[in-house]
Amino acid sequence: MKNLTAFLRVAVVLAVVTGPLCRADNKEKDPDEIGNRDVGGGVNFYSIQKEIALGKQMAQEVERQAKMVNDPVVAEYVNRIGQNLVRNSDAKVPFTIKVLDSEEVNAFALPGGFFFVNSGLILNADNEAELAGVMAHEIAHVAARHGTKQATRGELTQIGMIAASFVIPYSWTGYAIWEGASMAIPMGFLRFSRAMESEADMLGLQYMYKTGYDPTAFVDFFEKIQTLEKRKPGTMSKIFSTHPPTDDRIVQAQKNIATMLKERPEYVLNTSEFNDVKARLQMLHNVRPASPKDSNRPSLRRTPGSGPIDSDDDKKAPADQDERPTLQRRDSN
Repeated sequence: MKNLTAFLRVAVVLAVVTGPLCRADNKEKDPDEIGNRDVGGGVNFYSIQKEIALGKQMAQEVERQAKMVNDPVVAEYVNRIGQNLVRNSDAKVPFTIKVLDSEEVNAFALPGGFFFVNSGLILNADNEAELAGVMAHEIAHVAARHGTKQATRGELTQIGMIAASFVIPYSWTGYAIWEGASMAIPMGFLRFSRAMESEADMLGLQYMYKTGYDPTAFVDFFEKIQTLEKRKPGTMSKIFSTHPPTDDRIVQAQKNIATMLKERPEYVLNTSEFNDVKARLQMLHNVRPASPKDSNRPSLRRTPGSGPIDSDDDKKAPADQDERPTLQRRDSN
């Protein structure tokens, strides 16, 4: 009994230590330290190699069950956007990025860097920066190793359940809890705590910022999806809506932008490639495309005081100047 008591104490201590797995230190709040910090540290029963092997196995199952978008233009574009974000992140694993043929607004990254983006996410984004923001958030989950950390917490809980079953050997209640915990662990790789979601929001903002995207697009997209979900329930997949973008998360993201990210004169907001890829997907899904003004011109968002914005005459540039950026001034209010 003494050994059992000691075992239970160790399990409790480990659970307590593992609880706040997403503690943010000063380096974690400094975008200049990206790549020179260990955001994936903490108690984790999985080695990087085991994490990659596990993610690969899960990804193979996804590909067996889901329909993929095999259009080379769409696949190459999404992969390029993702790999660019990965290069500007804290991730320590290579990423494999693929597009799922699904109208659900969803994106999810499995442990080890196996990343899936639904075509519905691209169709519902208004610009490349919004798409990059969601992708950066998912890359942050992998960089911080949230999936295997969550699984570690589940295994520690299981250890406690096993110990409890020795104390009360014929407890049907204990068995039911154990069975429920066991069945919940696979989903644990995609369902994260509020602290983990907050950390992914913070890191994702930094990654898209370092890549050159306008971080306010991150907030814009989640506000839009939140409104869309209220108006048309079921728009987001169940996995994506496990932790919906609450007002608190939006406010915190705005605070992070104001306090952690130094203002830049220009940010990438959109590109003609995004518009082309979205148009291809709209044809695949038989969706009537919108007709935005000057949709084929890449656009940048300009901060106040960084120079004049384009005049109406500039917007009437000849065809050979289509790739010139359209600058948008950030509201000063």
